[in-house]
Amino acid sequence: MFNGVPYLQSTLAAATALAAWSLLIWIWMYAKRIPAMGKAKINPQDARFPGSLNGLPDDARQAADNYNHLMEQPTVFYAVAIIAYLAAQSNELTGALAWGYVALRVLHSLLQITINAVPIRFLLFSLSTLALMGLTVVVAMGAMG
Repeated sequence: MFNGVPYLQSTLAAATALAAWSLLIWIWMYAKRIPAMGKAKINPQDARFPGSLNGLPDDARQAADNYNHLMEQPTVFYAVAIIAYLAAQSNELTGALAWGYVALRVLHSLLQITINAVPIRFLLFSLSTLALMGLTVVVAMGAMG
């Protein structure tokens, strides 16, 4: 599948791509949040407690919610990607699972930040979780010999 394209076999490359995507979402979040706070005349200090910005428009909240989601489950992905690399388990199967996970998380982000259709979001999240589970099992089996 990925013969001749080593970076596609690399779980570290996939992890780096997801990290870059997360940083792009951070920019997107503040590009939406800061103008929305200004329009609502919210003092930044008033945002010091979780939930204090729940009154912002949906597009500003959706980007922030997605950024938070990218700080949750993907932490497991980063750990497994590093373990795969250290255990010399970066191969076509782990690469396909890692890149599949990243692609599904990117689609999840785009959906959440735009139309935010929860049933489709849940499907994408579930599929990405299955890819992560598969990756974890494959890497664990390989790492244990």
